[in-house]
Amino acid sequence: AVPVLAREAVPEMPRSRPARTVVVVLVLLGTVAALGWYVALPRFRPSLQAGEHYGVDVSHHQGPVDWSRVADDEITFAYVKATEGETLVDPRFTANWTGSAEAGLSHGAYHFFSLCSPGAGQARNFLATVPRDPNALPPVVDLEFGACRRRPDRAVVQRELLTFVDQVERELGHRVVLYVMRDFAEVYPIPGSLDRDRWE
Repeated sequence: AVPVLAREAVPEMPRSRPARTVVVVLVLLGTVAALGWYVALPRFRPSLQAGEHYGVDVSHHQGPVDWSRVADDEITFAYVKATEGETLVDPRFTANWTGSAEAGLSHGAYHFFSLCSPGAGQARNFLATVPRDPNALPPVVDLEFGACRRRPDRAVVQRELLTFVDQVERELGHRVVLYVMRDFAEVYPIPGSLDRDRWE
């Protein structure tokens, strides 16, 4: 029989006091930095250039908005999501549209363009939802990838987008503003014929 040798327990070396202190200090610094980031980031605002103003864009995702509090926070305008695709109306559009106006903010409506619906139907949805207000900000079309998983040809997207823009501009009498996410523009470059202001 082979004898089994008992392994001697190696005594654990005690940590030195300086090593413990460094660990505690690093943990405390990390906690303070995280709290500072959490508190400071929501209040961060870029510096304004001449003629610029602070504004917000809202949809039902933000839930009920306290518009008087928004106005008291040096916000002067709001873009409110009205519609998406051919049939969706943002459930908080009316409350946000009315609330922002009552708080004294300039406001405008935006449409989330869908790759799954024809431009004409999307324009009808938007135009049927947004009240005619001569003081409203220009309408915005939001171009980014959303719930629609379809990826039509560039020519199809450009054609449907131009149809949407033409109908909305003709009906409202204002040129649309484009809000374009970079990844969307890489797949679907905005045609040169659609030279409009950009919201960035």
